[in-house]
Amino acid sequence: MNRHSRSLIIILLLVPLQACAPKSPASASDAKPDLSGIWEMKKDRPCPPDGCTDNQVVDQFFDIGAGLSGGLPYQPWAKELVQQRIAQKGKDDPSSRCIPGGLVKLHTNPFRRKFIQTPGLLVILFERDATFRQIYTDGRPLPAEVDLPSFNGFSTGTWDGDTLVVQSVGFKQGDTEKDGAWLDRNGSPLTGAAKITERFHRVDHGNMEVMLTVDDPKAYTSPWTIKLNQVLVTDSPDLLDYNCTENEQDAIHLAGK
Repeated sequence: MNRHSRSLIIILLLVPLQACAPKSPASASDAKPDLSGIWEMKKDRPCPPDGCTDNQVVDQFFDIGAGLSGGLPYQPWAKELVQQRIAQKGKDDPSSRCIPGGLVKLHTNPFRRKFIQTPGLLVILFERDATFRQIYTDGRPLPAEVDLPSFNGFSTGTWDGDTLVVQSVGFKQGDTEKDGAWLDRNGSPLTGAAKITERFHRVDHGNMEVMLTVDDPKAYTSPWTIKLNQVLVTDSPDLLDYNCTENEQDAIHLAGK
């Protein structure tokens, strides 16, 4: 069902989107910004002449380094791999085959996400694959080793003023460095050696900036940072499940089959 065809009872919020960001329950003088809410990527990519699709994507979905001077600092093997994947039009993108896309793609895909902030834990629920992410903010350190690597890794967060700084390690890796997550449709790789840092800053009531830094010395010659803009969703009461394994019809038509 198309998102815009749903029957909704829309409650008009009286809070302007440019109003101050809300704070967590003010039981103490050091109350932090509350990131809770339903968010999506800011749709700032021009639509084609025939109009945008319902699931409108941003430039970083295709090229996570879009806007970076000189592009991403690939290691030689990674640059060659990305060129091959681009030439093949991303036919082997794991997310096109209903495999979870990983932490970075959950930021750039067109589906919505719901932040639930509690003392000691930030939970993010994603429409894509009806999946979740846990960010521990209770003071625990990152583990020296992660026994069970996962698509989204293991994440801990600390507050730097009004910005939540999240560090993540322990990303799922295949048999070789080429078998890790794709960061974008171009096929920019992520290896098991990666450490990702996100800085979540709720600028005002309706806007949030995420500064994302990837430090993966196996795939890149130096760490690199991008900015992702998210906006608060006010026209929908909740998330919709999206799972590409339900009546999946695309795989047989992928290029190279």
